[in-house]
Amino acid sequence: QVQLVESGGGLVQPGGSLRLSCAASGSISRFYVMGWYRPAPGKQRELVATITSGGITNYANSVKGRFTISRDNGKNTVYLQMNSLKPEDTAVYYCNYKTVPPYDYWGQGTQVTVSS
Repeated sequence: QVQLVESGGGLVQPGGSLRLSCAASGSISRFYVMGWYRPAPGKQRELVATITSGGITNYANSVKGRFTISRDNGKNTVYLQMNSLKPEDTAVYYCNYKTVPPYDYWGQGTQVTVSS
């Protein structure tokens, strides 16, 4: 079992920044993919950004150049630095942890609201 605890959401004006954190605990594998997802029209959740245990990153086109995902393996924590936020970034952001064979865990979500 893996537990995920997110933090860092809140209210920010357009153009502002927020940093989300996701701390994982429990049976952490050496090999994993962690990331952030948010609800999207027609989908249950869409990928925002992911990072592997080896440091390979992947981003949705809508956030490339604005969001940066990073990790601290010593703390089992993944971060999402969100800059130049837009109203359309408003959503509940969910942390996800995947490893083999397959195990898939979700956090409780953290609200991000971009509004003036």
